[in-house]
Amino acid sequence: MSRRSSLILLSILALPSCVMQSTFDALQKDYDDTKETLARRDSENSSLKSSLQKEQDKARQLNEQSTELDKQIAKLQSDLQAAIIARGALEAEKSAVLKDKSSLEASVDEMRHALADLAKRKAEADARISEFRSLLDRFKSLIDAGKLKIKMADGRMVVELASDVLFASGSSNLSRDGKAAVSEVATLLADIPGRKFQIEGHTDNVPMRSDKYPSNWELAAARAITVLKTMLDAGLPPERISAASYGDSKPAKDNETPEGKAANRRIEIVVVPDLSSLPGFDELNRAAAQ
Repeated sequence: MSRRSSLILLSILALPSCVMQSTFDALQKDYDDTKETLARRDSENSSLKSSLQKEQDKARQLNEQSTELDKQIAKLQSDLQAAIIARGALEAEKSAVLKDKSSLEASVDEMRHALADLAKRKAEADARISEFRSLLDRFKSLIDAGKLKIKMADGRMVVELASDVLFASGSSNLSRDGKAAVSEVATLLADIPGRKFQIEGHTDNVPMRSDKYPSNWELAAARAITVLKTMLDAGLPPERISAASYGDSKPAKDNETPEGKAANRRIEIVVVPDLSSLPGFDELNRAAAQ
């Protein structure tokens, strides 16, 4: 019982018996009301305590959820940072791949050009080999008769005639057999389409002692021109033939032996290379035109 209820009860007991019933009833009602109010307040307090407990539980749960959310946010931020780093690495890798791809495409293009150039060079080499074999076939009878040789010299196809068969010593006049051999060679050369020829005169290193030919240069030049004129008479077009002299400057063999000297006294008919088939010919033409 509360202090106030006790006071009310004591007041009632202290009242004289003459207190009117109505006053007692009023006090009793007041007491009952007070008791009911106190009971209601106790109930309300209990309800408030329960609500407070619930709110505290909710607050604790919210705190726990907040803590968990903070952890999740921290993890997400960490994952995001890792993703940013990974993306940067992927971008760098992509850039490297694109660069490698460009380099690879350039390499492939270069390889294609190189293969095309190689194929072109091979075709040109095959064509030269075929032409050389054709030249051998054309001159087979003369080769077998020992009148001439076919060889490659300095990358050029050369028909070689021994000058001792063509000319007397120190002379530029063709012998009868020499004239026939040169005419036959000219006829065969004329049938090779699109080719030009240069007749080159060569001697051994024995000095010339002649008023007509002061040196081996003059003798070699005169012999080359004689062969040229004979080929023109045999029908070789003049625009396809020229003459040159090398004297004793390009020996085929050592001049220390008679056999070597004999080999060096020669007339060479060179098949002039077609420069238009060489790599870079078009570029050279454009550069020369500027």
